[in-house]
Amino acid sequence: MGRKDASTSRTPVDQYRKQIGKQDYKKTRPMLRATRLKAEAKKTALGVKEVALVLAAILVFLLAFYAFFYLNVSDEVDLDLNPDEN
Repeated sequence: MGRKDASTSRTPVDQYRKQIGKQDYKKTRPMLRATRLKAEAKKTALGVKEVALVLAAILVFLLAFYAFFYLNVSDEVDLDLNPDEN
């Protein structure tokens, strides 16, 4: 007797899912297709974080490149000049 009562009564979550399923079934195919395509586009789109990370990486690379050459050029001292000559 307990089993029969347990199978007929549904949890609120199951009732909610069934209600959502009925509402989703009422939608037309083009609406469902549009919703699916929108979700896929949102999933595959580049986000702001990814773009910011790429730009930051490029900026760090350029700064390192600039610093490397700046330090190499600034360390060179012209030995031909004598400070005593005037």
